[in-house]
Amino acid sequence: MPMAGRTTAWQTRAPQTTARPAAPAVAPPLRASDDDRLAAVHRLQDAVGRGLLTPDECSDRMAAAFAAVHVRDLPPLTADLPPAVVVAAAPAPPGWRPLGTLAWQQLRASVAAARHGGPATWRLALAVLIAMVLLLTVLSLVAQGLYDAGPGDFGGPGFGGPDGFDGVRGPG
Repeated sequence: MPMAGRTTAWQTRAPQTTARPAAPAVAPPLRASDDDRLAAVHRLQDAVGRGLLTPDECSDRMAAAFAAVHVRDLPPLTADLPPAVVVAAAPAPPGWRPLGTLAWQQLRASVAAARHGGPATWRLALAVLIAMVLLLTVLSLVAQGLYDAGPGDFGGPGFGGPDGFDGVRGPG
């Protein structure tokens, strides 16, 4: 036991470490996601469509792309291909809303002209009459289709017998 006030050599000596010089930290490789693999496959398919790869070569590269585990495995598969051609998307068609707005404005203008007794009065009345006849025709056909028993149903009077016609089983 050491004496009070006296220190021994092992108490005064600084602890020695055997630390090695720090090696540069290397990040582990990133794992490839399905989206990464599919992006490479789409680029390969585009190359076949543009005639840059044969179908067999594309098949081999696609198999390698789907088997890739890390992101670093994908760029070598498309490194010799030129960048894909980007085509500007065509503007979307306007849709039904502008067409409905134009039809509504036309109807309002026709009704306003008819109120003032212009020549559009007879045309408007005829157009409304034709529209009503067509609407009623379509509605009657739909109702008949919904409530009719369907084709081939002879369930009316006189057709419900055992032979399907008059209830008599033959001559007799």
